[in-house]
Amino acid sequence: MENNVRPASMERITTKALADAFIAEQVAAVREQVGDKKVLLALSGGVDSSVVAALLIKAIGKQLVCVHVNHGLMRKNESENVVELFQNQLDANLIYVDATDRFLDLLAGVSDPEQKRKIIGKEFINVFADEARNLEGIEFLAQGTIYPDILESIKQAEGKKAVKSHHNVGGLPEDLKFALVEPLKLLFKDEVRVVGEALGLPHAMVYRQPFPGPGLGVRCLGAITRDRLTALREADAILRDEFDKCGLAEKVWQYFVIIPDMKSVGVKDDSRYEGWPAIIRAVNTVDAMTATIEEIPYSVLHKITSRIVTEVEGINRVLYDLTPKPTGTIEWE
Repeated sequence: MENNVRPASMERITTKALADAFIAEQVAAVREQVGDKKVLLALSGGVDSSVVAALLIKAIGKQLVCVHVNHGLMRKNESENVVELFQNQLDANLIYVDATDRFLDLLAGVSDPEQKRKIIGKEFINVFADEARNLEGIEFLAQGTIYPDILESIKQAEGKKAVKSHHNVGGLPEDLKFALVEPLKLLFKDEVRVVGEALGLPHAMVYRQPFPGPGLGVRCLGAITRDRLTALREADAILRDEFDKCGLAEKVWQYFVIIPDMKSVGVKDDSRYEGWPAIIRAVNTVDAMTATIEEIPYSVLHKITSRIVTEVEGINRVLYDLTPKPTGTIEWE
């Protein structure tokens, strides 16, 4: 069996007992693989990296060094919340790196989504390598890779193209200096959540809104500009705020805003106003391989629309994406 292929006989993790067995197996495997060396973990604060962090802390304790990189593509207050939770509340061994300019400079003028993903993935590895040089005994890089990442990044059958590459799968450079630690790579998202709760992570953390590794970089469609990225961040914050207020935050699996690199004519203050459209996407799924569209009440959509076009500079339209997966992927890029 290849390491990146889930065996057909592998039972889906749906109960605490199965999760406990998986945790025990992975703790033993990590201890055997790592020994007394240190492990560097990319901690985004998302479900996958958070569960990996909890599992590795259980396995190797302070040998784990968590690195949170602010690449300038985070949601509003995202990095501040990650530092508060993991460093101040969970007492994790956390290093915070503000690499905003470093990433955005590399992405300037880049419009191809696959190229953006690979630039972000490669630079993540470069950032980790820089941090590792300041630490002793780092020989391993831990990642929150899960099975859908692998399925969507490799050709599953002859003649089929990869859906998209993920920075933690296809974007890794060939000369990577770290051995990889990926304890969740054969699990689907719903299984990761079961494991997270079995590890004792807070429910709110385990069921936290999913966020892609490239962050807002794949939601600011086309070449990223700082003004459009700012508008995207603010519009997304409004969407999340309104979903919290009306109870949709717990009901919808993933919801976010997309802003394409295009403008349309609008009217503001009785004058012509060219602005970007903000596209809302809200989907439900179990394993992230298929997804259905959430039916949002018109009253909620009207409130979100009113707030975005009133409060966010540069946006003059709000649209709702009704496409399930397939044919659409969950993300646009």
